[in-house]
Amino acid sequence: MKPNKNLLFLALLVLNQLFSATCTAEELQIPDMGDSTGALISPVQEKILGESFFRSIRSQLKISHDPDVQEYIQSIGQTLVANSDNPSQEFYFFVVLSDDINAFAGPGGYIGINSGLILNSNSESELASVIAHEIAHVTQRHIYRAYEVSSRMSLPAAAAMIAAIIIATQAPEVGIGALSAIQAGSVQMQIDFTRDNEQEADRIGIKILERSGFDPRSMPAFFEKLQHAGRYYGEGAPEFLRTHPVTSSRISDTRGRAEKYPYRQVPDSQNYRLTKAKLRIGSENTKLNDLVNYFQNKIDQGTAEQRAAMQYGLGLTFIKKLQFNQAAEIFQSLNKRYPRQREYLTALAQVAVDKQDFATAKKHYLQLQKQYPGNAEYQFQYISILLKSNQPELALQHLKLIDYQNQQHPRYFQLLARAYGNLGRNVNLHRYMAEYFYAMGYTDAAIMQIKLAQNDKGLNFYQSAILEDRLHFFQAEMQTLKALQE
Repeated sequence: MKPNKNLLFLALLVLNQLFSATCTAEELQIPDMGDSTGALISPVQEKILGESFFRSIRSQLKISHDPDVQEYIQSIGQTLVANSDNPSQEFYFFVVLSDDINAFAGPGGYIGINSGLILNSNSESELASVIAHEIAHVTQRHIYRAYEVSSRMSLPAAAAMIAAIIIATQAPEVGIGALSAIQAGSVQMQIDFTRDNEQEADRIGIKILERSGFDPRSMPAFFEKLQHAGRYYGEGAPEFLRTHPVTSSRISDTRGRAEKYPYRQVPDSQNYRLTKAKLRIGSENTKLNDLVNYFQNKIDQGTAEQRAAMQYGLGLTFIKKLQFNQAAEIFQSLNKRYPRQREYLTALAQVAVDKQDFATAKKHYLQLQKQYPGNAEYQFQYISILLKSNQPELALQHLKLIDYQNQQHPRYFQLLARAYGNLGRNVNLHRYMAEYFYAMGYTDAAIMQIKLAQNDKGLNFYQSAILEDRLHFFQAEMQTLKALQE
């Protein structure tokens, strides 16, 4: 299969930005790629690599931007990080919308969890055990020791190689092609973590679990379940088993470590139940009528919170079936009984959006912003509604209120472009669409948008200078890509 050039944009930015550092390529030579002391890559360079990695992930995989799903996975992830050996390290957690059972850790603290893994967990502690394991891979710098190099490499080349290896574990049909395109000379690669890496991640992950208030016994329990699944599916075993091999001795070892801690029953959070209900609806293999039956059959079972989660799932299914009145009735009842559970208000807002009742939707999203000021997705949703209701000037005002970190989010650039487009300001429309495509990992499309902006008759000197600078930056990446493929 021909390598997908979008996958290699990660290597482009890394090579371009790291070569522009004050030190020379010779000074960046790495004496020992297996060094675990942190000498392999500086924090600044690691941040550049991580951001580049995530852009490539966005171009290859379907990432959830649902505000409630993202809020939940970030919350559980940060709880675990706070109890890790390096609580000050930056992490970013995200959900990949895929039925495959998998999770992976990337450079810069980027950790992806497939929706299929969440749905196949039987408890929140089982989900936490996988996330804790991936956190340990990052804090112990296993990512940078996951392969051997038979010759000295410059840091930029090494960084590009790491990125391609990590993506290959998630999308083998694309990633292996990227490895072939990037590798040179006698460089040898090892995609999977070593047995020692896995044992260390298990050991540290169990400590993180216990410190965070989760059940340490959930790790061997989940591993055992995955092992059984692997035997059942044969060659179609979960991807997690291929990148994190589970053996009987490993299960026995984690069980022995977990049982050293006192037993305690850890209940699931309601956010976990609601997240599973929402992701179940997004599963590719589930039909809407089957979902209705699933939720209706469970709607009278369990605790009040468990029944509410099934009602929530049923209401979301009604939205998918365009039965908005039935959905609104369920969410209004849930929101009245549980006013502090944000998912019910978010669902009410979604019903209003789908019904094109923008006044009600704006009211709900304003309330959500007030209750959860740190959630940028609620701000993006509100701004999107302003644009749908033909209020681009007001949308621009609200975009200025977005904090700097979230101004780098693809949604931010996309909304800016839409607002300027609605106002007929086509230079800025194309300029910010270029930034959107770049953030999504599509540098070729970004170049096209820059050239469209440059051809606009209303272009002024200041805009021309900005566009020229960005065009040179994007083109430099494309040239590096061609060099890597030769």
